[in-house]
Amino acid sequence: MDPADGKKLGHVEQFDFDRGLGTIWSEGHEYLFHCAEILDGSREINVGASVAFVVAHRFGNIEAAEIEKLPN
Repeated sequence: MDPADGKKLGHVEQFDFDRGLGTIWSEGHEYLFHCAEILDGSREINVGASVAFVVAHRFGNIEAAEIEKLPN
């Protein structure tokens, strides 16, 4: 279910701290993301973390952007 602000809800499925790349699982789909998209500026996130995000179409890919960490 999407929150009122149009973001999707999901959880971090994988995250490679060295490369800063990960995936988010939401509603049966996997979305790639880069750590620069984490809104709190930390550039780190734990696997299993609950998140809200928007879907972005970039370079022919569908990615997660504007990633907000949510309380678990």
